[in-house]
Amino acid sequence: MAFKIVVSQKAETHQFEIDETKALNGLVIGDEFDGGIVGLDGYTLKITGGSDKNGFTMKKDVSGTRRIKSLLTGGIGYHPKADGVKKRKTVRGNTIAEDIVQINTVVTQAGSKPIAEIIGADEEEEE
Repeated sequence: MAFKIVVSQKAETHQFEIDETKALNGLVIGDEFDGGIVGLDGYTLKITGGSDKNGFTMKKDVSGTRRIKSLLTGGIGYHPKADGVKKRKTVRGNTIAEDIVQINTVVTQAGSKPIAEIIGADEEEEE
């Protein structure tokens, strides 16, 4: 199964697919890792969230890899249409495990080349 990493840098967003997830297992939302895992040498990426194989979002204040049903008033995982509305929703814990299929990240330290240039160079080599 393909593992997706979404990298955001200011107004630009890029999606990468990797097969090896063992390097990221055990990391928690808020942790930083080397962008070389994705092919972005010199970049440092910070985990901001993600979702599991069933589409449940990761929530920072739920520890571990478990899924729980939480009463939410808003924020990640639930956006109420009116003030004061609460709803019980299923959310995923903040730790990356085998069930996670997408990780959202943000660039904290940029490399020497822009991401668009790195991606463009990769596409030219494939052709």
